[in-house]
Amino acid sequence: MVDVDRANEQALKKLLEARPFWVDIQPAIECVPGMKKNLILHAGPPITWERMCGPQRGATIGALIYEGMAKSVEEAEELAASGEIEYDPCHHHDTVGPMAGIVCASMPMIVTEDEVTGKRAYQSLNEGIGKVLRMGAYDDEVIERLKWMERVLGPVYQKAIRKAGKIDLKNIMAQAIQMGDELHNRSRAASYILFTKTAPYILETLDQNKLPETIEALKFMEANIHTFLGFAMTSAKVSLMAAEDIEGSSMVTIMARNGTDWGIQVSGLGKQWFTCESPIPDVLLFPGFTKDDVGRDIGDSAIMETYGIGGAAIAAAPAIILFVGGTYDLAVSKTMDMYEITLGENNIYQIPSLDFRGTPTGIDIIKVVKKNLPPFIDTGVAHKDPGIGQVGAGLCDAPMQVFKDAVVAFAKKYSK
Repeated sequence: MVDVDRANEQALKKLLEARPFWVDIQPAIECVPGMKKNLILHAGPPITWERMCGPQRGATIGALIYEGMAKSVEEAEELAASGEIEYDPCHHHDTVGPMAGIVCASMPMIVTEDEVTGKRAYQSLNEGIGKVLRMGAYDDEVIERLKWMERVLGPVYQKAIRKAGKIDLKNIMAQAIQMGDELHNRSRAASYILFTKTAPYILETLDQNKLPETIEALKFMEANIHTFLGFAMTSAKVSLMAAEDIEGSSMVTIMARNGTDWGIQVSGLGKQWFTCESPIPDVLLFPGFTKDDVGRDIGDSAIMETYGIGGAAIAAAPAIILFVGGTYDLAVSKTMDMYEITLGENNIYQIPSLDFRGTPTGIDIIKVVKKNLPPFIDTGVAHKDPGIGQVGAGLCDAPMQVFKDAVVAFAKKYSK
């Protein structure tokens, strides 16, 4: 008979022991397992072009134009629907993607390695804010920025991290949470810390013939308050990979959304997805948009809450709860709720306002269903239609149905 409590102790221990380090930047085709030219990776559970939401369709169109596989939006749409392009979740390739989460072959990818297990996880570099591919935009400005990132930013980062050897990401995140980040919607402090750690190596590897490009890269990195998001997401992903496939564990290892479906995976249930319709977030809109513009919850970035930061650590980040239309009391209550449905507290990530209590870590499907208390997500929000981009930021409770379905499957598998 399987001892669920012991299995969960093991899963949580492996999660907490993981030590993610940034070790490289490489094109997706060279590092992401199973990547190929005609493969498009996307956020969330498996989906087809026909069922994709507007932001994922828009980001796919942009990716095909960026790769030179299509010359116009019309050509890209035709190619995307032709059957020549394959689609697969980022999570099936040890990868995570924010919002639409589209990854294609040429994109420069963050390579993060868990020093304990040797496992690696990947994510594309953050594009900044505004009209960006991850939000479903695909105009000329978006495509040119992606090409600049491939041509300039990626190589600058690559030379720097190869000179540094590795950079401890867990240490940065621990500092940043005590500086007001929760590392999902707000990674401002972490981005600045990463900048200070990376800049000396960028200068040390500077090619004098490319000084203007290097200055441009430094300015972009300094100005982008979401620079660290990809590093945090890969850290969460590679840490949770260490806790996968533990027989008898009811701990959640993936929460992900594709803007159509909302899905989870559970350690003791292997690679099986449990999905339902993705909800519409409660959103604070940017000027000029209405509630009718809001797309359904989307992105692999719920890996943050799965890991024990993001919404789980919202009490550490009062500035972001105000940004998305909440109150500090709401932030504290949401973090306290997360303690009710998790297996333990983080031994590294601590919340100053809660007397340095560790963040609630290790979501347990059994506790979620027993207490009828869903995990809390704070997130960006994209326009429901392709080509427009972000409309605001908001709050969202995970849908209970996926946890109920997972508990039923867990009971069937382990009832004996």
